[in-house]
Amino acid sequence: MTHTELKPGKLKLSTIVAGAWRMADWNWNPQDRLHWIEQCIERGVTSFDHADIYGNYSVEGLFGEALALNPELRNQMQLVSKCGIKLISDRRPEHRIKSYDHSKKHIIWSVENSLRELRTDRLDLLLLHRPSPLMQADEVAEAFSELQQQGKVLAFGVSNFTPHQFDLLNSRFELVTNQIELSPLHLDPLHDGTLDQLQKERVAPMVWSPLAQGRIFTDSGERSVRVRLTLERLANEHGVSVATLVYAWILKHPSRPLPITGSQRMQVINEAVQALNVQLSEQDWFEVWQASQGHEVP
Repeated sequence: MTHTELKPGKLKLSTIVAGAWRMADWNWNPQDRLHWIEQCIERGVTSFDHADIYGNYSVEGLFGEALALNPELRNQMQLVSKCGIKLISDRRPEHRIKSYDHSKKHIIWSVENSLRELRTDRLDLLLLHRPSPLMQADEVAEAFSELQQQGKVLAFGVSNFTPHQFDLLNSRFELVTNQIELSPLHLDPLHDGTLDQLQKERVAPMVWSPLAQGRIFTDSGERSVRVRLTLERLANEHGVSVATLVYAWILKHPSRPLPITGSQRMQVINEAVQALNVQLSEQDWFEVWQASQGHEVP
């Protein structure tokens, strides 16, 4: 498995990242969760993506409980988490409305809570989960600086930020990624300046929902069917699964994306890893783009 520098000279993550957001739904015991972690690492998938809110604020604790069974694994992995969203939850009774909070107090509190839940002394990467119209960039930078100086977080980024929102915060504190949605059914970042800006800054994006939350395989809409038939034909030509072809299509982009898997099944993770060995031609790539757009390039 290759690793990718998020920015020259900065943090490296495994090029395929394991997403833990559904772990609470797996109904596994701690040993099962540990086995999943170990299997990911064996395949070179050493980076694990979290957020404080996943599983109604439970997933970090479930992961940490498993990691405590073999704490030596911590030095073989990179832990990513996110903060900034406040959900209405029985676990957070003080939240009376879903909202965003990018205050220094909340960011630092969230990180310290994530460290406790994950049973680690550091996060390799912290992301602001969603942009907030009330974000004070200087205050966020203060929080990031303090956490970095204390060794609690090694690097920082954002998630779902527009290019202008990224530029604003990056002007105050160096960001190393923007975690965005990208798939053959969600092409916006290819055209709205997001990936252009990240390539300009030499910042590698992390990609969530690369399989469009399964709609690649199940959606019956005209566009989805058109995309699926194209993917199936190309996958057959390359001798790989449709999922592998999708991951290869994402990896083809010159911004150096890091796709995040979201599955408990090793087959899915294997298919993602296999994409690292698939070389799509530019014409292959544009066939998928054209199927999604429904027309040729201009």
